[in-house]
Amino acid sequence: MTQTLIREHPAARTRRGSRWIEHWDPENPEFWERHGKKVARRNLIVSVFAENIAFSVWLLWSISAAVLVAHYNFGFSAAQLFFLVAVPNLIGATLRIPYTFAVPKFGGRNWTVVSGLFLLLPTLLLVVAVSNPSTPYWAFLLIAATAGVGGGNFASSMTNISFFYPDRKKGLVLGLNAAGGNIGVSIIQLGLPVIVGAGGLFGLVAASAGGVDLARAGYVWGLLALVSAGCAWFFMNNLSVSLASFSEQIKVVRHKHTWVMSWLYVGTFGSFIGYSAAFPLLIGLQFPHVSIANFAFLGALIGSVARPFGGWLADRLGGARVTFWNFVAMAAGTVVVITAVNSGSWPLFLGAFLLVFVTTGIGNGSTYRMIPMIFQRQAVLEAEGAATETRDAALARGRTEAAAVIGLSSAVGAFGGFLVVATFGVLELLSDGEVATGSIATAFGLFLVFYATCILLTWWHYRRRTFMIQRAPNLSMVDI
Repeated sequence: MTQTLIREHPAARTRRGSRWIEHWDPENPEFWERHGKKVARRNLIVSVFAENIAFSVWLLWSISAAVLVAHYNFGFSAAQLFFLVAVPNLIGATLRIPYTFAVPKFGGRNWTVVSGLFLLLPTLLLVVAVSNPSTPYWAFLLIAATAGVGGGNFASSMTNISFFYPDRKKGLVLGLNAAGGNIGVSIIQLGLPVIVGAGGLFGLVAASAGGVDLARAGYVWGLLALVSAGCAWFFMNNLSVSLASFSEQIKVVRHKHTWVMSWLYVGTFGSFIGYSAAFPLLIGLQFPHVSIANFAFLGALIGSVARPFGGWLADRLGGARVTFWNFVAMAAGTVVVITAVNSGSWPLFLGAFLLVFVTTGIGNGSTYRMIPMIFQRQAVLEAEGAATETRDAALARGRTEAAAVIGLSSAVGAFGGFLVVATFGVLELLSDGEVATGSIATAFGLFLVFYATCILLTWWHYRRRTFMIQRAPNLSMVDI
């Protein structure tokens, strides 16, 4: 298929085999309309599917832990369950760092195949864990940790897709690619209870008379992992333009904006993945009369759908403006969540929490739109003072740096997801193992303080006019 593509499109040339495309210039309108758009769309579709399966596996234990509470008798405490959910976030965040550099080293298509096959480990080990009633907690913890391989895929996927599309489309496209993966959280939280026999779909599917069997979920998502790897093998491409040495990419750690944007992404994606992982357990522990199967998936679904909207909105209004006001809305929603927890009101808790999920999605999209714009413009400004570097070369360097920052910020953001769930777990431990309303409200209070820092940082670095005038007179940060 790729060989035919290359004969039809003379601008494309292969490298290292038929799946490598040598020439890729999405900023050229003629190239994009005649050659690039179709290839980019095909790679995006497969990337979305592969990332969706990876996210589902990453959050496998977010809903499995809740099912263990309701249908299995392993006798784990609330704190143990929170840490069971938190560990995959920690491992996934850690793996995002090497996954970021894997695409420029091995190629996006090649790494998508390999990372898809990695998903067989956590899915099949889930089968082993739940099939033996005497499986100890430490074994569950280790097996849950392997689900972290699904979390690493996001970094490589976003890094890869960022090279396929022109800058003017990256806000929406990166939002779509990310949303496709994020929805995997909602899919597994909605689909797993149905597949294992716990019922769901707001009562449309009754619980199985034969009982619950979590092993079925391992088999289903293991098969889907094989399908995603196969699709990547047959339908994706590697781009030579994405290749870069580790030394070229790691330079971004010296840039202030790398860490500012990573901090902001902790506030958006860290909140999304942390809340998505904790939401089922929070429902089960705080509101035991509510059906987890009917509501657990809603938060991740709404947050995922909101992500491309955040990217689209940032393309039109500016990422910094959208990000700033979104953090304000996130903080306001968190205040209402705290009120709902203290009052024990399920309707208020659900409504406020879903509002917070919407803001996590919008913020995810807007922050990721900011990153390519910041590093493209910064590279151009630096090139103006260096006669040896042309504008085109500076833009190419900016794209490489932006791709690296996208991956690194995703890793830092995922660590935020671990910290969210771990905060709930630690505060439960401090409450002597009892499910305490006060500890949950305290956790949200800490998150509120963090959102205040995100508001301040966004304003200080990207919205403050004195900054733009004195520090970067040629860099219109207001449009980022």
